[in-house]
Amino acid sequence: MKPVLGIAWRSAWHRRATLALVVSCVALSTLLLLGVERVRADVRSNFSQSVSGTDLIVGARTGSLQLLLYSVFRVGGATSNVRMDSLREIAGHRSVAWLVPLSLGDSHRGFPVLGTTADYFSRFLYGDRQPLVLAEGRAFDGTSAGLYDAVIGAEVAEALAYRLGERITLSHGGGTIEGNDHADKPFTVVGILARTGTPVDRTVHVSLEAIEAIHIDWIAGVPLPGRTLDAEQAHAANLQPKKVTAALVGLKNRAAVFSVQRAVNEFAGEPLMAVLPGVALDELWDVVGVGERALLAMSALVALVSLLGLVAVVLTGLNERRRELAVLRAVGAAPRHVLLMLAAEGGLITLLGAGLGVVLTGLALVSAAPWVQASYGIDLSLDAPSSTQWALLGAVVAAGFLASLLPGWRAYRISLADGLSPKA
Repeated sequence: MKPVLGIAWRSAWHRRATLALVVSCVALSTLLLLGVERVRADVRSNFSQSVSGTDLIVGARTGSLQLLLYSVFRVGGATSNVRMDSLREIAGHRSVAWLVPLSLGDSHRGFPVLGTTADYFSRFLYGDRQPLVLAEGRAFDGTSAGLYDAVIGAEVAEALAYRLGERITLSHGGGTIEGNDHADKPFTVVGILARTGTPVDRTVHVSLEAIEAIHIDWIAGVPLPGRTLDAEQAHAANLQPKKVTAALVGLKNRAAVFSVQRAVNEFAGEPLMAVLPGVALDELWDVVGVGERALLAMSALVALVSLLGLVAVVLTGLNERRRELAVLRAVGAAPRHVLLMLAAEGGLITLLGAGLGVVLTGLALVSAAPWVQASYGIDLSLDAPSSTQWALLGAVVAAGFLASLLPGWRAYRISLADGLSPKA
C-alpha cells in the first residue's frame, strides 16, 4: 500500500498547478461548511447563556418569544407595560423568592437603556449561573442621592471609549428622531461591568426612578409644552414607577414553576403572561431551525460541487495519463493497484483541501470574532472541533475518496494494449 500512496503523491505533485485549484475549492467548501456549523453552535450557545437562574419572565400578554426577545435580548418592543402594583402582588406569592422589574424603551447612541433596581446586579445570572461583576466602579444603589448614576456594559464602554465619571445623555426611544434627547438630565457613569458575552454588554443600566425622572415632563413620547423640569426639580418629585416593561422572577423551589406560571397567566388584575426562558428559547430554535438547515444544505452543495470538480479534473487527465498507467501495468502493477492509486490520489487531494479548510476556518474565526462581537454581541470561540464538525469533516474526506473511485474504475477498465497504442 505504501508504494501505491508514494506513486499517487508523486503523480499529484507532478500536476500540482492544476490540482492546487481543486485543493482550493475543497478548502473553501470546507471553510463554508465548518464555518456555518461553528457560527450556528456559537449563536445557540450565546443565546442559551444570556440568562440563567431566572425561573420566569413576566410581561404583558403577548407571544412568549416576543417577551423573551425584548426583555432579555433587547430586540423589539413590548405591546404594553405592566403595573407595578401587579408585580408587587406577584412578588408576594408564597413560592416567589425575588422579582426584579425591567423598564425598556430608551437608548444611548444606539445602545439600549435598561431601568431596573439595584437587585438586578445580584439576581441576574448568565452562563453557568455566573453573577455580574463590575470591572470598574460600583453599581447604582437606587437612592435619591445617586438618581442620575449609570452602569454601562463592557461593549458600551469599549465602543464609545467611556470611563468612570463620563457624563452621558439618554435618548427617548431609539434616539433616531432629532430633539428626542433627555439632554436636560445628564447621567454620570459610576460603574463598568465586566464582559459577559450577553446583551448586558450592550446595555446602559439606570434606576427605575431615573427612568421616571427623565420622563416626568413628557407625555405620549413628546415633551410637555410649557412644563419643563430640570434635573434638580425632577429630583424633588415623586419618582415611584407606576409601570414597567417586564420582570425577572426567581422561585424558592423550581418545582413550583408551573403553578406560579399558571397564577400569573390567570392574574385577575390585568392580562399578564409568564414564560420559562428555556422553553421560549426552544421556540426560537424552531423558528430559525429552517434557516440553519438551509445554510448547511447550501454549504454541503458547495462541497459536493467541489468534489465533482475533483472527479472532472482526474477524468479529464486520464487520456493524458494512459501511457503512464500502461507503463505501470507493464512493470507488474495489477489493475487493482491502478484503481487504488487514483482513489488514493483523490483522497490525498481531498484530505489536503479539508486540512487547509480547517486552518482557514480558524483564521476566519480569529479575524471576524472582534467585528461580530462589536456588531452583534456574539462571541465566536476558537475551540477544538465539536463532534458534529468532526463528522462533517469526515464526511467531506470520505466523499472525496468515494468520488475518486469513479476515475479509478475508469482507469481500471483501460486495457494494457489501449495504453501502449493510444488512438491518434
